[in-house]
Amino acid sequence: MTTRRSLLGSSSSAIKSHNLRAILLILLWHQPVSRVRIARLTGLSTTTVTNLITELLDQGIVAEEGSEQLSEGRGVGRPRVALRLVPEARYAVGVHIGVGRVRVAITDLFARPLHLEEIEHSLDQPAGQVLDAIAALVGEAIAASGVHREQITGIGVGASGLVDPARGVNVLAPNLGWRDIPIRDRLAGCCGLPVFVDNNVRAMALAEALFGAGKDVRVLAFVYARIGVGAGFILDGQLYRGGAGAGEIGHMTVVADGGEPCRCGSTGCLETPVSEPAIVRRAQALAVQQPDSLLARAVSAPGNGSPIERLFAAARAGDPAALALLDERAAYMGIGLANLVNTLSPELIILGGIFAQGADLLLPTVERTLRERAFAGLGERVLLRTPTFGQDAGVIGAAALALDAFFYEQTEGTF
Repeated sequence: MTTRRSLLGSSSSAIKSHNLRAILLILLWHQPVSRVRIARLTGLSTTTVTNLITELLDQGIVAEEGSEQLSEGRGVGRPRVALRLVPEARYAVGVHIGVGRVRVAITDLFARPLHLEEIEHSLDQPAGQVLDAIAALVGEAIAASGVHREQITGIGVGASGLVDPARGVNVLAPNLGWRDIPIRDRLAGCCGLPVFVDNNVRAMALAEALFGAGKDVRVLAFVYARIGVGAGFILDGQLYRGGAGAGEIGHMTVVADGGEPCRCGSTGCLETPVSEPAIVRRAQALAVQQPDSLLARAVSAPGNGSPIERLFAAARAGDPAALALLDERAAYMGIGLANLVNTLSPELIILGGIFAQGADLLLPTVERTLRERAFAGLGERVLLRTPTFGQDAGVIGAAALALDAFFYEQTEGTF
């Protein structure tokens, strides 16, 4: 096994926090695991591992449990004591700020939700009012979960649009009408807990890398399409943040001439054919042209799910226009992903949002187009999957931000 760069430790006392992270991630991904195996996987000395494990045992974060079971033979000698993380030793709060809806989860160290809450908010509400409502919801969720506040490491917030994680500011969220909103400082002041804020799709990518399908993947792309299209990247096992606009793949050009206007001011962006509003608008136009079709009946049937769900239902029932529309839009997404493959050569692409919701209808064409369009057969090496955490990807991603920043990434070497 090739050990990730992030798991390689150092015996220098100056980087104790780095060594703790390496050990905690080995425990997260390989437990139950012995001290000897931790030392081998991290490159740390057995003395360093033993000392840090002793601290973790004293704090109740790690427990000894039986003997390590290895597939390869060990020969004679005393069995090695197995170690595991105690998932309920600490907790995190995840806050996913969506368009018109906020979800809050209390999770354990494995990002497993203990309690979920959600509220809707009007897009006309000032950001300050929405953040006050979020702070109240966080308090309610903590109380309902039964978790003691001193066990909570912090709050992670996944927000749409451009986010500056260093300042905890939502720089621009066009779908919310927010600009320069100090989410971190506002929530930290209201909730009395440390807060880490990042783009919501980057948060989803981080959750897959730490707790989901990307645990053994060096290069991963998480692409999420709904109101807009965004991406988060894991490079060499690390979340790539880059500049403020990193991941805005919805604004790569896929229609050079004659493309539709995009909300960003350009034309022909990937978002214009593959976002949920764009697909629904086209379905409604087709329904007007074919008023007796199954698609027309589905589109005009309020109360039977959202418009995109009704479109999927018409396609699953065999409506030719619905099937052709989805096939066309899936091909555009395949072109966008082929561009990603040519640029980053990811081992795994996780496709969320409406493309996960309608995976049976969309993914075959996405995958075929990706493989046809990628350079020199690179597309054949890529796995295409839907999110590990399904509809909870956003809120678990937000919790992953807090767990990574305030537990697995130890800036002070203390918990």
